[in-house]
Formats: sequence, C-alpha cells, structure tokens
Amino acid sequence: MQNERFNPVAHDDAFVAQMLSDVETKHAYDELEEEYVALHAVLRARREAGLTQSEIAQRMGTTTSAVSRLESSLISQKHSPSFSTLKKYAHACGKKLVISLA
Repeated sequence: MQNERFNPVAHDDAFVAQMLSDVETKHAYDELEEEYVALHAVLRARREAGLTQSEIAQRMGTTTSAVSRLESSLISQKHSPSFSTLKKYAHACGKKLVISLA
C-alpha cells in the first residue's frame, strides 16, 4: 500500500457521459438536479469572486468549516441552509441572492 499513489478521476464531460449512460445512475442524478444546480451556482459565485472558503467565512463573520458545511449541504441533504445564510454567502461573493421557480 505504500507504493500506491492517489490518482483522482477527472470529472470531465467524458466521465459524466460515461456515468450517466448507466440508467440507475442517470435516474439518481436526475433526482438531484435541483441540488446540483444550486451547488454549481454557489461554487461559481465564489470562483467568480476569486475567494477562498476562508475569505468567504471572514466576510460572513463565520468559520471556514461553516462555509464548507454550507457548500456541501446543498448536495448532501443533511442540512438546508437558511435564506439568511444564503443571502450572506451571496453578499460575501459580491452577488445578490435571487431565487427563481421555473
């Protein structure tokens, strides 16, 4: 085991296409579509702002671990962040929180 190297799988378009070719995986992915959309929006906002989780945490007046939990909670379904928390996160990224129902 000492000679094993960590070799992460790239989650590129080819990987996603391969994973979604499995009917059960596709169904599970589709069930989580709204969560994935929310997660991507949050991560995109932070990336566009050029900020780390620590910098977001500082701007929100919270801890880095709290920001990490907030980001992961959008897909884990263990905890749903409040409107107020999402609004603080958006403002920390220099964004405005907008909720849309389609």
